[in-house]
Amino acid sequence: MGEMPMGKGHEILQLTNHVIQGRWFSLFASFLIMAGAGATYLFGTYSKEIKSSLGYDQTTLNLLGFFKDLGANVGVFSGLLAEVTPTWFVLLVGASMNFTGYFMIWFSVVGKIQKPNVWLMCMYICLGANSQNFANTGALVTSVRNFPESRGNLIGLLKGFTGLSGAIMTQLYLAVYGNDATSLILLIAWLPAAISVIFVYTIREMRVVKQPNQLRVFYYCLAIAIVLALFLMVMTLVERTVRFTHAAYVGTATIACALLFLPLLVFFREELGVFRRKNIIEPPRVSTTEHPPVPVVVVVVEENKDTNNNLKCLSFNDIFLNKPERGEDYSILQALLSTDMLILFVATFCGLGTSLTAVDNLGQIGESLGYPTTTIKSFVSLLSIWNFFGRIFSGFVSEALLVKYKFPRTLMMTLVLLLSCIGLLLIAFPFNGSVYVASVIIGFSFGAQLPLLFSIISELFGLKYYSTLFNCGQLASPLGSYILNVKVTGPLYDREALKDLAKKGLTRSSVKELTCIGNQCYRQAFVILASVAFFGALASLILVARTRKFYKGDIYKKFREQAEATEAEMASTNNK
Repeated sequence: MGEMPMGKGHEILQLTNHVIQGRWFSLFASFLIMAGAGATYLFGTYSKEIKSSLGYDQTTLNLLGFFKDLGANVGVFSGLLAEVTPTWFVLLVGASMNFTGYFMIWFSVVGKIQKPNVWLMCMYICLGANSQNFANTGALVTSVRNFPESRGNLIGLLKGFTGLSGAIMTQLYLAVYGNDATSLILLIAWLPAAISVIFVYTIREMRVVKQPNQLRVFYYCLAIAIVLALFLMVMTLVERTVRFTHAAYVGTATIACALLFLPLLVFFREELGVFRRKNIIEPPRVSTTEHPPVPVVVVVVEENKDTNNNLKCLSFNDIFLNKPERGEDYSILQALLSTDMLILFVATFCGLGTSLTAVDNLGQIGESLGYPTTTIKSFVSLLSIWNFFGRIFSGFVSEALLVKYKFPRTLMMTLVLLLSCIGLLLIAFPFNGSVYVASVIIGFSFGAQLPLLFSIISELFGLKYYSTLFNCGQLASPLGSYILNVKVTGPLYDREALKDLAKKGLTRSSVKELTCIGNQCYRQAFVILASVAFFGALASLILVARTRKFYKGDIYKKFREQAEATEAEMASTNNK
């Protein structure tokens, strides 16, 4: 009788071990890492502290912003590193970069070190921003490989949590440090790095097995994410109109964290079901003269492929001839030099480039149309929340349409780009309240594009070198933003502002900064942007035609076969 508590304790230990080593807990850890990987969205909150404490002008601050965007979007190094090193190493490198970059910025702002040169600050923020690519590569790529049959749902959720990251960390810094933007930089430095370090060995690739309730679990997570997003949106708006005490900030941060951790309960229930199905809770009876066998939870990890195989992806052999079928594993060069990737790059350049340009200019658009500051902040909040809804919508809806109706994800991309055209034209030809609608449409279409891009790349070119390929795919985003924003929209806005000065009899030297007021300020620029987005939709439509036959097939068949083979192998091992 005295041995019963020990047996019960042993079962609890086995269950705990099973849950922590399971793929669902790995996914929960990925949610947390992605929820901390959106520090770049908070630049507007703490940039004023950098400007005032270091005595920068607006041009220098814009330069910092460019290096922040550059670091955030150039993730090829993290992808290549993931091809030859384990996931834990990728996450640790990212955590080190995040802490070093943002901690040095905080040190500079609070005056702990001598004022650094501008190029050094640019390096710090580029380093810190680039760390989010390591989090993306470690968490997102591993999760997609663990749940390949639900990649659309999964990518939508993970990128959705990244979209909410800025709002979540804002609530946390208000609760921990109060309304102190300088301390926000410190929080950005240590919190994402700490999350990665805590879960560094939890996130790993596992063999594909059948998960009977997989879709239902993802829909539970979707519901939780929507509730969290709505709560954060309401709190963000309320905090701008009502003066909160520190205790109130602590309360809102606690609720946000509780919602963020709620998926863990869903995942624990799933792991408990798997644990019971494996007959671990009730081990077979044995005679008292024998030592009872200890049930073992076996987690098969396929973390490191052979290094020589990884290096083969850099060979020029068979790049243009004897390419794999769509859906099979392309080498890196085979994928990057393929016609499908070229078309996808053009569509992404047009789609994300125009959307990013609209996002970056939204505040000035509101100013040019005569909206008050509080209203302009509402535009930004609307764009942010609909960015989140666009991410989860494109992930879940494209997945459901693909599975049920064989609806190509490439066609969903085309529709999203056409929707983006409408939002851009609403800014080119504004009317009363049109910017509200435009911010919703642009935010939604902007958010929807990334999950679609990442999913399409994984489907067309396979998962073997997905770490590198999805990071290469998003390179079109900063390139499009630079050309369309810096080379097109900015000069056209300045030209309209100079026309206003000429009408008033003023010259450029007589004003401190160029400001344009009126409907004409962004008209020509956004007509061009809408035309570029439409061209991107046409390019995407060509990809629809090229991949129509592929998407009519069963693109998940091989993953189901892998899961069945794994289960048969595990059953055979257990029988022995």
